[in-house]
Amino acid sequence: MHNEVTMREFIARVCEEGDAIEVTGRVSPVYEAPRRSAETDRMLVFNDLGEGWRGVMNLVSDRTSIARALDLPPERVLRTLADARFDGRVGVDGPLQTVRPDLDRVPVMKHYPRDAGRYITAGIVCSRYGGVENASVHRMLVQGKDRLVARLVEGRHTFNLHRQAQEAGECLPVAIAIGVHPAVMLAACTRVPEGKELAYAAELLGGEIGVRECSNGVLVPDAEVVLEGEIGAETADEGPFVDITGTYDPVRRQPVIRLKGMSVRPEPIYHGILPGGAEHKVLMGTPYEPKIYRAVAGVTTVRNVVLTPGGCGYLHAVVQIRKATNGDGKNACMAAFAAHTSLKHVVVVDEDIDPCNLSEVEYAIATRVRGDTDLLVVTGARGSSLDPSRMADGTNVKIGVDATMDLGREEEFVRAGWDDVS
Repeated sequence: MHNEVTMREFIARVCEEGDAIEVTGRVSPVYEAPRRSAETDRMLVFNDLGEGWRGVMNLVSDRTSIARALDLPPERVLRTLADARFDGRVGVDGPLQTVRPDLDRVPVMKHYPRDAGRYITAGIVCSRYGGVENASVHRMLVQGKDRLVARLVEGRHTFNLHRQAQEAGECLPVAIAIGVHPAVMLAACTRVPEGKELAYAAELLGGEIGVRECSNGVLVPDAEVVLEGEIGAETADEGPFVDITGTYDPVRRQPVIRLKGMSVRPEPIYHGILPGGAEHKVLMGTPYEPKIYRAVAGVTTVRNVVLTPGGCGYLHAVVQIRKATNGDGKNACMAAFAAHTSLKHVVVVDEDIDPCNLSEVEYAIATRVRGDTDLLVVTGARGSSLDPSRMADGTNVKIGVDATMDLGREEEFVRAGWDDVS
């Protein structure tokens, strides 16, 4: 047996360190738990979601909690992720035993009044087809005890595997893991080399993880709940659903997942992610920061990359660099846009500006930017499908802001202070 690194161990650690809010009374998974999670960025542990279930929201909601999950100092997280080799060891610890599925037994949450229904938001869909494995996060609408409608984004790996299976006249076998260690969730949210999500999770957790094999051959990490099933040709309406911008995604026809088995741990803990909340934003943004970091490192010396909360953790980036030439700021903007095509606005700052402090970033814009020379405007570029300002064809306008000092004029930008006082 391999060492199991679990979500409940992480929760216990945060609670012991006094950084979680524990709610002792009964809390409804319909509106009440989601509303409470919107009121704080701290981990919320619900001791009673009904029917013997506990719950957790805001499992990770900022850089500090990501660092805690990875057992790293916050300042080392970005570089560690950027240097990933995706080479962790995945060991199979035997079969997973399941019973007849019944989603009515699971406290799946309804988050907002206009939602189409109860949505699984922290479910990792593990799949396997043609010898290729994948693990990625998809929102899933509950439509019965054994039926889900999943949003499969076009061109992403699950979508492609499902299409391959359909073209061969087959269903795509899947297993949905709910309630995993946050490092496993982060790995599943990251675009990695094909089939390397579990290996990446193992690497983030020290080099090795154990998994179980479902009856359909799909491998799943340790989880509070596992739902085993398949995706066939059937489709149904999916949505409305609130996405990363806090606005409603449109209704689409999406594939149906038919469940055939379910496994639930004793005294289970249900993990819910508030759509558009702090955890949603950090899990969307954190995987792209190292990708942008690596791209900018190819054109100049990069120090830090932050996808900002106000930019929905996805649409706005602040990139900190050390300039070697006066063209480096704009080159950094272009590299960032190429690395993360959903980016809308990028601000590039010097080393003396803290990219995590938006007052500092605004100061750099106020004192170091000239609108006629320091803006890079790209029209007709592909934007994020989640941005409500996009054009009908999916294009948008991207703006890069070079908020760095002109080389050779640094003395004009020195800020007063007491560093020289002996």
